[in-house]
Amino acid sequence: MKPRIKILKDGPYLVMGNIPLYYGEIVTDEEGHTIDIIEKGEYTPKETYILCRCGGSNDKPYCDGTHSIIGFDGTETANRDPYISRALTFESEKVRLTDLPELCDHSRFCMRAGGIRELIKKGDPESIKTAIEEAEICPSGRLVLWSKDTGTAYEKKFEKSIVVIYDKQKKCEGPLWVRGGIPIESIDGYAYEVRNRVTLCRCGLSENKPSVMVAIG
Repeated sequence: MKPRIKILKDGPYLVMGNIPLYYGEIVTDEEGHTIDIIEKGEYTPKETYILCRCGGSNDKPYCDGTHSIIGFDGTETANRDPYISRALTFESEKVRLTDLPELCDHSRFCMRAGGIRELIKKGDPESIKTAIEEAEICPSGRLVLWSKDTGTAYEKKFEKSIVVIYDKQKKCEGPLWVRGGIPIESIDGYAYEVRNRVTLCRCGLSENKPSVMVAIG
């Protein structure tokens, strides 16, 4: 069975194809800026499993059927146009930043050292290095940094996997971080754009389902 995620109507995410599931934690530096997501462990491997999407399960991150009791409305509202067609663009001499704010999961990786836009404006090697780090770790894929010399994006290579994020600084649950280009299929069979980094809502409150926006857990 090929790795993929199927969204069930007013229900959970059906994960198929032996996709590893980890639990991870957002960590910060001495100044309080988020710098990384550290994997703390792995859930028991399963070929197929279902993950809570309504936020009410008593067996998180797995679904326990609570969505059917609380009348969860899982209607998908995310825009289906390709990322690059909707993203804002900011350019400097050496790099180009594409930014799609509606995907923001509020994990704050873009704020270190004055923020990613200020870093690319500066343009010195150290600032560009930090900007690349910030873009590559942006879980939702809101931010992508591109080399103007090669025309390619700076992207980490991830195994196909999902990370259940905990935000240590905010002391709250975060989204599902879907990594490595896992296909995601809508309730109606639509195939969402496959991307290296995506965050999916697991609290049931996002205004951009199935992606995260506004509420993160």
